[in-house]
Amino acid sequence: MLDQATTAFVFPGQGSQGVGMGAALAAQYPAARQTFEEADDLLGFALSKLCFEGPEEMLTETINAQPALYVAGIAAMRTLYTALDDAPFQPACVAGHSLGELTALTAAGALSFLDGLRLVRRRGELMRDAGQHSPGGMAALLGLEREAVEALCAEASEATGGTVVLANDNCPGQIVIAGDENTLAKAIEQAGVAGAKRAVRLPVSIASHSPLMARAANEFRAAAEAMPFNTPMIPLIGNTQAVQMTSIEAICAELGNQLVSPVRWTESVRTMKGMGIKAYIEFGSKSVLTGLLKRIDREATGYVVDSPEGIEALTQIESPAL
Repeated sequence: MLDQATTAFVFPGQGSQGVGMGAALAAQYPAARQTFEEADDLLGFALSKLCFEGPEEMLTETINAQPALYVAGIAAMRTLYTALDDAPFQPACVAGHSLGELTALTAAGALSFLDGLRLVRRRGELMRDAGQHSPGGMAALLGLEREAVEALCAEASEATGGTVVLANDNCPGQIVIAGDENTLAKAIEQAGVAGAKRAVRLPVSIASHSPLMARAANEFRAAAEAMPFNTPMIPLIGNTQAVQMTSIEAICAELGNQLVSPVRWTESVRTMKGMGIKAYIEFGSKSVLTGLLKRIDREATGYVVDSPEGIEALTQIESPAL
C-alpha cells in the first residue's frame, strides 16, 4: 500500500538522460506535453524535440542534459498528479541526485517551474565553461568503501600534485571520483591495487562535485541568491549534508556548495529511511536511482515514472491517499 506519509519523490541527475525521454508521456498526457511546451517557449529552442528525437550527442551535452532532465522530471510528476485526478498526494519528503536537487526544489514548492528552468540552464552553462577552463573527468569505482576511496584519492593527488576527490557516494560499493585528467588516471591505475572490482571512466569531460568546479560554483551561488525562493512546503533532503532543508537560507547555502561538494546519496537515502520512508517514486528518465536504492535499503520499494506504464502502475496501487 502506497502511503504519502512513507513515500518520497526522487529525481535523477546527469547521466540519466536518453533520446526519447518524455516522448510517450507527452504523446498521451496534456500535462506532460504542456510542460515541455513551456520549456521550449522559455528557452527559445525546441528542447522537447531534442529530448524526443535527439541527436544523442547534443542531448548529452551538459548545457542540454541538465534542463532536459529537469523538465522531464517535472513533466512526469505533473502527469502523475493529473492521472490521480489531482487528488491530494503530498510526499513526506523529496530529494534529487546532483542536478536532480533542482528538480526536487521545484517539486517541494521552493521554486517555480520557470525560475527553476532558468537556474538549471545557467548551471549547465557554468559547468560547461568551467570544464573548458579546468578540464577533467570522472570515473566510477566498484567494490570499494568510502574510506578506501578517500585514501586512494589523497594518495593520487599527492603523487601528481593535482586533484582527484570523491564526487558521488551513490551506494555501498559504487563511488564516483572526479579530478584533472592526470590525477584521475593515477587514481584509476591504483584502484585495482586498492581492491576495486572495476574502475570505469564515465563519458563526461567535466569534473563535477570537485574543486575544478570552483569557477562555476561562485557564479552559480550568485545566480541562486538572485532567485525568488519560497520556503519549501515539503522537506527536502540536501546532497551536501544529507539532512532536511526547511529554510531559504539553507537552500541557498546548499546550492552554493553543491558543485564543489560530494553528493552524499547513500546518506540521503538513509536519512529518508530514518524518517520512515518505505517507498520511492523516481520521476523523469530511466531508473538509475531505483537501482541504487536496492543497495542502500533492501526493505524499500522503488517505482519509476517515465512512461505511461509507470503512471498506470502507480494509479493501480490501492491506498487511502490515492
